[in-house]
Amino acid sequence: MASPRIVQFKDDEVFAPTEKANRELKAAGTKLSAAELQMLVLIDGFSGVGDIVQRAPTLTRDDVMAALTALSDAKLIVSTKALDEGGDVLGSGFSTIAVPAGFFSGLSLESSPEAEGGAAILKKKGYYVRIARFPATQREADEKWRPTILVVDDDPDIQKLIRTFLAMEGWKVRMATKRDEIMIGLRQQPLPDLILLDVQLPDANGFEILARLRQHPVLKNVPVIMLTAEATREAVLKGLQGGADGYVTKPFEPDLLVNAAKAVLGLAKAAADPKDKKK
Repeated sequence: MASPRIVQFKDDEVFAPTEKANRELKAAGTKLSAAELQMLVLIDGFSGVGDIVQRAPTLTRDDVMAALTALSDAKLIVSTKALDEGGDVLGSGFSTIAVPAGFFSGLSLESSPEAEGGAAILKKKGYYVRIARFPATQREADEKWRPTILVVDDDPDIQKLIRTFLAMEGWKVRMATKRDEIMIGLRQQPLPDLILLDVQLPDANGFEILARLRQHPVLKNVPVIMLTAEATREAVLKGLQGGADGYVTKPFEPDLLVNAAKAVLGLAKAAADPKDKKK
């Protein structure tokens, strides 16, 4: 396999995400590498390449350069120098991912305290994602396969909603709200095929649980999607750098969460966001 093309960008060069990049971060299914996703989250239209290198301690400088090169070639980022010279950013403002009109209306999670908190953060910061990385190989459709999903969340309304939608897919669902229940859910056979993991738990932290999973000899390869009201750029980056396969901010649309789960599970017929198809 040929080595990826690497451009050595200058430390003071600044990039901005394009509208295409914004769609990629909320498409519920992406083929971007973990390094490319980290770069896409870090790029805010203000930080220079040197700053980005320092904020990505899990990557070498060449890793960062290769990821930036790939994103530039895919027209997911654009140099602000090009914008100064009259270039096209392919979309509107680039400092945040804009929350679309009507995003908060009609959600069935409105009574959930955590979802309300997440909505408040989103309204204030305007940043939300539903990242879900496709695995290296897609799984062929198999009606007999019923994946086991471990849902770790202490909000009863969200638990009920997720269980309902996952059960509609014919999937097996285990629920856990605190540390001892999480341990039971992880020890049961069969092992979970996917973990939906909240960050804010009564006696545990989701990021710490993710770190322990990635160090565990048996559970280290189990896909994990962070499902949380921690809707800041820094929190998303922490999840990706910690080894999460996806990151979905609350409040969320249940069908899009299911699509994200299908993407991470490698289901060949994982549906794309119909709203993105129109764009």
